Amino acid sequence: MTADRSPFALSLSVFLLLSFGLSWLLALPLWLGDGLEDPLFYPIAVAMMGTPAIAALVVVFFVERPPQRARSLALWPLTPAGRLIGYLALALVVPILLILVALPVGALLGVYPADFAHLSGFQELIDAGVAELGIPIPDIPIGVLLAFQFVNVIIGAFLNLIPALGEELGWRGWLLPRLYRFGAAPALLISGIIWGLWHAPVILLGYNYPDAPGWLGLLMMVGMCVIIGAVFGWLRMRSASVWPAALAHSSFNAAAGFHLVFAQAGQTVNTVHASILGWSGWIVPILLVAVLWATGQFRPAPVEPEHPEPHKELE
Repeated sequence: MTADRSPFALSLSVFLLLSFGLSWLLALPLWLGDGLEDPLFYPIAVAMMGTPAIAALVVVFFVERPPQRARSLALWPLTPAGRLIGYLALALVVPILLILVALPVGALLGVYPADFAHLSGFQELIDAGVAELGIPIPDIPIGVLLAFQFVNVIIGAFLNLIPALGEELGWRGWLLPRLYRFGAAPALLISGIIWGLWHAPVILLGYNYPDAPGWLGLLMMVGMCVIIGAVFGWLRMRSASVWPAALAHSSFNAAAGFHLVFAQAGQTVNTVHASILGWSGWIVPILLVAVLWATGQFRPAPVEPEHPEPHKELE
């Protein structure tokens, strides 16, 4: 990583002030209006995802001022290509698998009302959508619609890559590697806590945890961000690139609604307990992180030198 030209405390303070301050500023209309029911909620949420990137860019361009900005944020280089492609493939698949495996785990523990056989909850969602449209649609088997859902998740993972990069450029592109000066474990823990607390403007309004009081929802969000952030951190540090973390974040967001697809009709999923958001969904990711830690997978991968020396001819 390029040496900073400013004290880390200054860079960190500017980064946190901008990322958190801009996030709260953008969310202010929700607090003054109808909260999550505000028609501007989704545009505001997408805009909020760009605030960590803005903070990171300001720090890199105006505070640290390294000679190679893109390299400083792990946007570049895209080599070695084989390593990067491999971690991009893992970034696409691993978050989806973690989200899906959380559902049978929750069902076994009695906290997730599953209907894996008949997909009655999915059918209920489809029927509600058709009724809202008010127009007839062809009668398509539920299994085919489920297959389309998986295709949509893959497509969505790529379509939402840029908004996800808006977060990851800050959290894993800038923040995480700079926290590595304190060690891998503190870096993963601190960056995860910061990532979770950054969601406060919408979590305290009931986002992700509608059945929990605000303080509990925020606590759960912090816990989830520490655990999933470690998985994203592994992809970032072992690939030496922010792109796998961004794709993993986008894939995670695209697949997050699977707990609604496999639930029983008429049942409410309490996300404090079930899905990847709840404690039962953290079991498998914690085991994955433990295995990665035990096998040394949080060591930063070697980065190609900025100005490699030309090869000398043999004499």
